[in-house]
Amino acid sequence: MLNRVQKRNLTKRDYVTLSSMIFALFFGAGNLIFPLHLGQLAGGHWGIAAAGFLITAVLLPLLSVLAVCVTKSKGVYDIGKPLGATFAVVFMVLIHFTIGPFFGTPRTATVSFTVGLAPFFPAKYQSLALLLFSAAFFGLAYYLSVEQSKIMARVGKLLNPLFLLLLVAIFAVAFSSPLAHAGSTSATAAYQTTGFTNGFLQGYNTMDALAGLALGVTIVTAVNFMGQTDPNKAARVTARAGFFSMAFEGLIYVLLILLGAQSLGQFKLSDNGGVAFDQIVNHYMGNVGQAILAVLIITTCLTTAIGLVAAFAQDFHKHFGFLSYKAWLRITCLASFLTANVGLNQIIAWSTPVLMFLYPLAMALIFLSILSPLFHKSSVVYVWVVVFTVVPAVFDMVAAFPAVVSQSTFGQAMAHVQSFLPLASSGMDWLVPALVGAVFGTAHYLLLQRAKTSTGMEVPMKR
Repeated sequence: MLNRVQKRNLTKRDYVTLSSMIFALFFGAGNLIFPLHLGQLAGGHWGIAAAGFLITAVLLPLLSVLAVCVTKSKGVYDIGKPLGATFAVVFMVLIHFTIGPFFGTPRTATVSFTVGLAPFFPAKYQSLALLLFSAAFFGLAYYLSVEQSKIMARVGKLLNPLFLLLLVAIFAVAFSSPLAHAGSTSATAAYQTTGFTNGFLQGYNTMDALAGLALGVTIVTAVNFMGQTDPNKAARVTARAGFFSMAFEGLIYVLLILLGAQSLGQFKLSDNGGVAFDQIVNHYMGNVGQAILAVLIITTCLTTAIGLVAAFAQDFHKHFGFLSYKAWLRITCLASFLTANVGLNQIIAWSTPVLMFLYPLAMALIFLSILSPLFHKSSVVYVWVVVFTVVPAVFDMVAAFPAVVSQSTFGQAMAHVQSFLPLASSGMDWLVPALVGAVFGTAHYLLLQRAKTSTGMEVPMKR
């Protein structure tokens, strides 16, 4: 199909549409509720917490898009390929199932229902209502993503502008009459002393750094359909559009965090950002606000669901071609529907440890990909960094599991060993080992380069 696409130069309107699509694919369920919740947790320390949050929720996703561009990759598989085909496939599967049918994609439906529609149903009917809603939600996601060439138009030109219009309306009302001065609100104990670190870790919950790697295939496909089939030109177009979309996303995050901090003037700390959003909108606009919120939340979650199910189906069809794109699309939509009916709090509780494991690996691979031209994508550098990163990542995963795992004999033994690692108390114990791995990997690469120069041997690398 791409062979029949007419090559052309992109207009400013094309860039706006592409940037809108990238923003919409990233900005979904967690991107609304987690910044709001962070604002409530941080209170008067919202600024420093926001700075940490923006690193993992904006800078890292932007770098993940740039990693795809620098390496001219077409998906998460290519990002992991320097470590071998087996690692690349396993990493791809883990990423897609985490942001896909196990956690990320089901969350788009549960957040839509919990925040937008649950208040309209009595408690005894909410399980049935979620079942029916999630079936319709993923049915619509399937319909809107089944034709790959139309995803950008449906998301970038239709759904995302509607979402932004409604969000601007909520911001305008809320900030014209703030519930409190954000700087005077109380912060939870953790954010009084380590607001930056906690904000940094909260950014994991958006899953956007992982999504950036996985959505690369969908973004590149959309750019190709716009006539940019040359890998170098496609990379430049993607990087430019990605920068604008991520900058805009960062602005919205800051406003949401500020809104969450201000809400403490009227409401207590909520269980999650979905509850806080519902309280805020109902305070300002009543039932009308609840209806607006329902449309807003469903719209933004639907756009992200479309991107996630499409990326899953595209990558799995490419690497497991015994099933078609449409077949994989049906599988991920059905699996996401089933997982969604577990409930939002359960999804968040069990997704956090998986994210604590995958995020350090993803961050390591993102930075390795961006810096790969400096060491010619040598596999030895990748191996040293990833091996040194994966061990503390396992410790972080076990520590983040619910009490049934983390407080078990095994979990406590792991925690004892973990306590000897630098920065363990802040959840950043992977950082120092990763840097040590980078030093060893670079030294190994330079030694191989010297050997190549003196003996003519080839340096192991993946191109």
